[in-house]
Amino acid sequence: MTKKILAYIDHFHGKAQSSSWEALGLAAVIAKDLGGEAAALVLGEGVNALAESAFHYGADQVLLADNPVLKEFRPEPLADMIAQAAKEYQPDLILFPTTSRGRTLAGMAAVDLDTGVMVDVIALDWTGGEITATRPIYAGKLMAKLTCSTTPQIITLRTRAFDKPEPDTSRSGSITYLDVGVDTDAVATAISSLQEKGGGVSLSDASVIVSGGRGVALNPSLEPPGDLDEEAADIWKAEQGFALVQGLADVLGAAVGASRAAVDAKYIEYEHQVGQTGKVVSPDLYIACGVSGAIQHLAGMRSSKVIVAINKDPDAPIFNFARFGLVGDMHAILPPLTEALKEYLAG
Repeated sequence: MTKKILAYIDHFHGKAQSSSWEALGLAAVIAKDLGGEAAALVLGEGVNALAESAFHYGADQVLLADNPVLKEFRPEPLADMIAQAAKEYQPDLILFPTTSRGRTLAGMAAVDLDTGVMVDVIALDWTGGEITATRPIYAGKLMAKLTCSTTPQIITLRTRAFDKPEPDTSRSGSITYLDVGVDTDAVATAISSLQEKGGGVSLSDASVIVSGGRGVALNPSLEPPGDLDEEAADIWKAEQGFALVQGLADVLGAAVGASRAAVDAKYIEYEHQVGQTGKVVSPDLYIACGVSGAIQHLAGMRSSKVIVAINKDPDAPIFNFARFGLVGDMHAILPPLTEALKEYLAG
């Protein structure tokens, strides 16, 4: 029977990813049901405040390693510390958020600990103490149920697939400090510089996402400047279309997403791509504007709680997965929709 559950807290310079608290909250629920304890693993520099927050989100204990070598995301020392923590704490289950950092470290830790890893999990069952994980396969067409016969079991949890607990500031617990025996000079990678790109809502954490597809550039009423070639003219039209998408996103406090077709056409940067080769998201509301609904895109957003599709093609595959559909030109629909929502939310 699983007794000890360890949740890895993914953070950037002391600011935790929201999905880390989802993982810790789930760890606390499992531990309570199985009569065990939930622990949080916090690695970094100057992260004592993060350790205290972990108690508020359900940790009974925090394993803490505070050292300059762990300040930046360098997989080698972090994976070493995860393996060290697992060997000292002996957890039955380690939970990671399915962030880019979490996926990397879960895989490396699994190798170091000679165990298995179940990735992108959207549901867990622990009846009788045996963990069974559910994850989508074949672009979400099927659900696979998995178990792992080795210990510790390692699982990465899809962002927003599990509830984030409400923090309880009255909670506290014990902190176990881990020795960091990693020499900075022995680490193969080094961070030469960091450039933070600000602005906008994070796709991974967004509760509402407004996405654009190739249809953002298909506005027959727009006449691009005459000195542009065909590709440049399409990009110019797409910029106007994505301005409408951004306008609706701003009103809703939403993140802006995009299909792979829009990214490949250079209409928007890759960081906005949702899909099998982009980000996998699970917002409360997903509004797809001019998105046809290719299977690769559906793989990244079909677990959204509510999907709204806006497309002028009534046969577009996206309508098969949408709860609400608007058949029409997004360029004609988005401006009055945005204005109506602005008035409604202001009132």
